[in-house]
Amino acid sequence: MYKGIVITKDEAGYMSKIAEIAAKPLQEGEVTVEVKYSTLNYKDALAITGRSPVVRSFPLTPGIDFSGVVLESKHPAWKEGDEVLLNGWGVGEKYSGGLAEQVTVSGDWLIQKPSVFSFKDTMIIGTAGYTAMLCVMALQKHGIEPSDGKILVTGANGGVGSIAIILLNHLGYEITASTGRPQESEYLTRLGASEIIDRAELSSPGKPLNKEIWAGVIDTVGSHTLANACAATKYHGAVAACGLAGGMDFPATVVPFILRGITLYGIDSVMAPIELRKEAWERLATELDKTKLETLTTEIQLADALNISNEILDGKIRGRVVVKL
Repeated sequence: MYKGIVITKDEAGYMSKIAEIAAKPLQEGEVTVEVKYSTLNYKDALAITGRSPVVRSFPLTPGIDFSGVVLESKHPAWKEGDEVLLNGWGVGEKYSGGLAEQVTVSGDWLIQKPSVFSFKDTMIIGTAGYTAMLCVMALQKHGIEPSDGKILVTGANGGVGSIAIILLNHLGYEITASTGRPQESEYLTRLGASEIIDRAELSSPGKPLNKEIWAGVIDTVGSHTLANACAATKYHGAVAACGLAGGMDFPATVVPFILRGITLYGIDSVMAPIELRKEAWERLATELDKTKLETLTTEIQLADALNISNEILDGKIRGRVVVKL
């Protein structure tokens, strides 16, 4: 038996609680991991609170990220004692995830923990940082150089936004950070942002085309913010969209795409191919300034995850929340 968060849905309603979980026999290709650290992401908070129907099977343990040590393996790539991590793959949605002392998953979904990172480091980064890296990689593969101009990062106080700023700053880009919490301007400046704007400048209905401002954009918000970001992206610029904190609608026109030739990249971190994941984590290991990680971290215990989830959804938590198991 081991402890974890269990989400149930029955005649009594939707419920999340800490419970004792019975370990199941390992199937061929599966690996059981002793979880050292997990995270509390936006999607995890939705699952725990039930504010959005992200959980697709019950009962289920949430947690789309974890890092830990292999306890038992029936997969040829992994053996007892290996240090591993996981992001996505439907874990925490369709399959039980990392907000527990143990987790059993397909060995195909695991990657080796980079040696430069501690277990805690990998979860400060987590899906948020890995997604941020995928966004940066998309802009770079598009050919956007620091000399091309400013990069806009929306939802800058969140996990993706915070780590995107650290990465872009390390790579020499000039960053405009959009946030609904102007009191956090000093924090964003420390991470590497050179300009802070209020999210209200982007969150209302705008024109189909605006003045060319940004060479590239990393957007975590969606809705009008994404539409306005596209409308102000420079000729042949690119926008990497990876979130919908402001809504899943996209009230835009084709004008920025056909008059300025901009490109909108959809960034999927959940089902990304394993080789792309490895590339992202290899780059994080060499390009992420580890000295800034603690700045954006709140560490909690498993029991705290139940209470802090609403604060995450209400935008009251900055940076990353890591869960020590």
